Amino acid sequence: MKAAVIKTLAASLREYKKPAVLTLLIIMGEVFFEVLIPFYTADMVNMIKAGEALSAVMALGGKLVLMAIASLLCGAVAARTCSDAATGFAKNLREDMFVRVQSFSFENIDRFSSASLVTRMTTDVSNVQMSFMMIIRTAVRAPVMFVFAISMAFIMGGKLALTFVVVVPLLVGGLLLIAKKAMPAFRSVFRKYDKLNESIEENVRGMRVVKGFAREDYEKQKFAAAADSICVDFTKAERIVALNAPLMQLCMYFNMLFILTVGARLIVSSRGALIDVGQIAAMLTYGVQVLMSLMMLSIIYVMITISAESAKRISEVLSEQPSLSSPADAKETVADGSVDFKDVSFKYAASAERYALSDIDLHIPSGSTVGILGGTGSGKTTLVQLIARLYDVTEGCVKVGGTDVREYDTDALRNAVSMVLQKNLLFSGTIAENLRWGNENATDEELTEACRLAQADDFVRAFPDGYETHIEQGGANVSGGQKQRLCIARALLKKPKILILDDSTSAVDTKTDALIRAGFKTYIPETTKIIIAQRVASVMDADMILIMDNGRIVDRGTHEELLKSSEIYREIYAQQTNGGEEHA
Repeated sequence: MKAAVIKTLAASLREYKKPAVLTLLIIMGEVFFEVLIPFYTADMVNMIKAGEALSAVMALGGKLVLMAIASLLCGAVAARTCSDAATGFAKNLREDMFVRVQSFSFENIDRFSSASLVTRMTTDVSNVQMSFMMIIRTAVRAPVMFVFAISMAFIMGGKLALTFVVVVPLLVGGLLLIAKKAMPAFRSVFRKYDKLNESIEENVRGMRVVKGFAREDYEKQKFAAAADSICVDFTKAERIVALNAPLMQLCMYFNMLFILTVGARLIVSSRGALIDVGQIAAMLTYGVQVLMSLMMLSIIYVMITISAESAKRISEVLSEQPSLSSPADAKETVADGSVDFKDVSFKYAASAERYALSDIDLHIPSGSTVGILGGTGSGKTTLVQLIARLYDVTEGCVKVGGTDVREYDTDALRNAVSMVLQKNLLFSGTIAENLRWGNENATDEELTEACRLAQADDFVRAFPDGYETHIEQGGANVSGGQKQRLCIARALLKKPKILILDDSTSAVDTKTDALIRAGFKTYIPETTKIIIAQRVASVMDADMILIMDNGRIVDRGTHEELLKSSEIYREIYAQQTNGGEEHA
């Protein structure tokens, strides 16, 4: 794991450094007492064999009980501090990732899929949490136990400790080989988790579409294929890791057989002068401790290797720098709703070959209404996203209220610009709670007024709970047209300098659309209204209509002017009116 990744993750430890350090110190105390117990147990065995007085044996037994209690207490306290540190660290990681994502611009968000971000905040953080817990507890305990136990084994066992010269290299080599073979399978799993979560997310969000096209069986097969792929990789890895147990058993039984056989010969040949029964008992215990510590180290190695991929993925999010930021002396006030595009060109990535917008020069007076028409992919949405500085221009500048948008505090700018996007989104909660996203301090009367203007009040009141009606995730329990009108009401509550509707009345009928636009004239006459639409009827009474094609403004003017000068506009108008579409 790279030092930069460790440093990035360590910044999230913060207030949990103390319990982490305490765990390390307390674990050393636990190991110290555990290693001493076999040493004194050997003395007790030899005392009993030699026929020592019961009082002496009991005194030594009391010491052993105290050491066992001390070791137990150390283990219990370490478990508490370790769990506090690990769970707190995971909490901070998730919080830091979530806060970082909130600061992302659209450009940053485009680099991560929502399914990938969910996996990073859940599965990846859980892996790192488990690895961290093992590092501060087992990763300290195992090597300290290994050093202490093998040292005591050589002190007490003499030549018998030579068994570790054979067993330790055998176990270490085998465990490393097993871990090396298992790692590729473990690494591939995390990339597949993203695809699995993406499949789940798409299915849940598009459940109505799935059922509408009777594609349940297809979705089941798609999910099963993703789940089976993960299962295959995990099964392969677990089968390899499962060889740890028989390898451990082989080394342990070899160690026991060697100690008992050679130890018995030494006792008999030296008549207890070189080694006695107590030492053999202690050697058996130290052998188990040495081998178990190596076993723990191998498990830690596997876990850390698995979590290294998770740590890298988390670090990518935490290290991602927002591509948009407010300047040090940012302006906090937007003077008015005027908008100016000066020689603007834009592409979504520096490496992109094609510009999404090219050579845009445009002046929109404050308080005016502007309509934008154009085919799919003509750059309509891209154009308005630059006004709220959801992206920065590649060339030229965009001014709002006479000031370059890059000179504003981003929150101040976006509070002055209300956008109702193509994909209308409502959050879980009541209708009133969703509306107050526009103004958290809005009164009930203001909510009602905004909904009346957005033609939403009637259907809201038709619900049994009215404005306290619960909205399901994504607004699944309201229609598309109802969702659009609630989103428009939410935007109106901000009383913005600029209101942008990005094809936000496509799901309502033309009469309702006309009533909404009429409400804008009375409620927010000084607000600049920019309306992207597919219907001529939605924009024909605008002060200026823009016709966009291939990222450029190809025509502009009023309805009457465009009918005379724009072939594209005349064609759209003719198609829609000849088709019998009602307009206002």
